[in-house]
Amino acid sequence: MIQARPYTIEKQWELFLDTYAPDALFQRWQWGEVCTRQHEQVYRIGLYEKDTCIGVAQCIVVKAKRGNFLHVRHGPVLSRWDKRVFSQVRNIIRALAKEHGCVCVRISPRIEGSDPVKKMFRNAGGIPAAIHAMDAECAWVLDITPSEDTLLSGMRKTTRYEIRRAIKVGVGITISKEKKDLSYFTELYKETAKRHGFVKHTGIESEFDVFTKKDQAVIITGFFEKKPIASALILFSGHQAIYHHGASIASSIPVSYLVQWEAIRYAKERGVKEYNFWGIAPDGDPSHPWFGLSAFKKGFGGKEARTIHAYDFPVSFRYWILYVIEWVRKQLKGYS
Repeated sequence: MIQARPYTIEKQWELFLDTYAPDALFQRWQWGEVCTRQHEQVYRIGLYEKDTCIGVAQCIVVKAKRGNFLHVRHGPVLSRWDKRVFSQVRNIIRALAKEHGCVCVRISPRIEGSDPVKKMFRNAGGIPAAIHAMDAECAWVLDITPSEDTLLSGMRKTTRYEIRRAIKVGVGITISKEKKDLSYFTELYKETAKRHGFVKHTGIESEFDVFTKKDQAVIITGFFEKKPIASALILFSGHQAIYHHGASIASSIPVSYLVQWEAIRYAKERGVKEYNFWGIAPDGDPSHPWFGLSAFKKGFGGKEARTIHAYDFPVSFRYWILYVIEWVRKQLKGYS
């Protein structure tokens, strides 16, 4: 019988993630600290079979007018996935959701969406979430262990040309862990949100503060004629460097290309094995809002890394209000 206990030891939690789901960014202890700063309810539970930890789950209560839900982003993380274990884990997490008046549990573990796994989720009462493919369930990942020359040769010709052009015209790059340099990103991010019509993330400052304290984040900014043109927030999680947020203003100078190249070079210097460009448009859909950005990311070389879509496990009949609202929003935003 699997039992749940509050988990309080950060080092052991991180070691479990490094072993079973090193790319599960939103299950990282530091991400829980970011959520706490945003006044979200965070519950870290260890899942034990006798005295052996066989799983962990960082659960966040997401409060929304359409219905609160318990979000286990990139989790739960289990040492093994089988029907018996998952059924008990589901019951434990659903009980926590019910305790907090949530309409459902939403999980999105970093595992492949194979037919047997999907069947296991469906048989356990799971419903594919109506939300679009988010949290980098369809990501673009580059192995950065080869030499810089090899990485350059593996890029699209246009990408390689734009990197060299940016260097030639004198684009400057800064790599910083200082809070004062976050202002470059913040100002560019405001312009980016306005230009593309998306709602800005509210927790970026907290994210930067928490991760830099553990030397797990940097801001990389590109300047042309002393003016900031493009910036990126890079997080370090397990064996990956993650391009988690980007910002830029319209420019004929290819600053964004050099920002990404310098981010890759910096990650290599840290001994990181993979550079994760984060989410891309599923199946290369040209009508998808991320299509242009996806083409930019793919130009650096790499491959698609796909994990299972988020599944919801209803707790209340009010769940269907959440489902319908999210489905409509997905259609209106062009994510279908």
